[in-house]
Amino acid sequence: MSEQNSGLGQGAGFAASAPELPGWTHVYSGKVRDLYEPEGDGPADRVLVVASDRISAYDFVLSTTIPDKGAILTQLSLWWFEQLSDVPNHVISTDVPEAVSGRAMIVKRLNMYPIECIARGYLTGSGLAEYKESGTVCSQPLSEGLVDGSRLDPAIFTPSAKAEVGEHDENITYAETVARVGEDVAATLRDLTLQVYTKAEEIARERGVILADTKVEFGLDPISGVITLGDEVLTPDSSRFWDAAAYEPGHSQPSFDKQFVRDWLTSAESGWDRNSGDEPPALPTEIVEKTRARYVEAYELLTGRTFTA
Repeated sequence: MSEQNSGLGQGAGFAASAPELPGWTHVYSGKVRDLYEPEGDGPADRVLVVASDRISAYDFVLSTTIPDKGAILTQLSLWWFEQLSDVPNHVISTDVPEAVSGRAMIVKRLNMYPIECIARGYLTGSGLAEYKESGTVCSQPLSEGLVDGSRLDPAIFTPSAKAEVGEHDENITYAETVARVGEDVAATLRDLTLQVYTKAEEIARERGVILADTKVEFGLDPISGVITLGDEVLTPDSSRFWDAAAYEPGHSQPSFDKQFVRDWLTSAESGWDRNSGDEPPALPTEIVEKTRARYVEAYELLTGRTFTA
């Protein structure tokens, strides 16, 4: 992870919200996370990643924050890293400055690959839109007769190319992935992504939660030479979680994420036109509270723990 290829992206307009931390220099901000390097002669092989309470929708970082969101994302990621201990990950320590305790981790500095590694175990979202047009997802042909929410068995790897903050990631084929990172790396990224998804899907299902799809990111550890799982993992920001008890193929499923935010922004009540280019309005208190509750619910269902900020 580095300033140039951290996977966090430059955060114009919201980097100023990053707190000053003793012993660390703020160097980068993404939509949600702030990145710090050790000051002075501190170890150069590590960085501090702080998850803020910022929330994004439709490629905008909203002016309203969701209380405790950063802590939930961090604690859930740490729990998943423990469950997926057979896949090398970037976590070094949670011994972080008190001001960001619970929402930060010290991690290995990785050289991140410019690929969003996506595993889909269910047909929905942009994959469903492509399937309706061509019978494929990321140019991979699927069986006929599938509907919104149909399970894909086995799960499929559908990479995308990382875009700058404010731009859409571009879906790419596996062959295009090979062209970007090489055949051996592409195969490892695919296999590790499906390994993460398969194990996480099983764990989630045991807890009454369906993991429909997920995005993970990998980088090369320059010291060990090992391809390593980085960034966040299996949070409501990077994954689509559904309530297994309410699952019913044939229509969109309620999800444990920021759907309340998206729905309100596109409603007549918000008065916002997502195609106007204007900044979205501030979120009402009710939407903030419902969104926070959804994130907490996902954390508690998956981990079996009570969330404490």
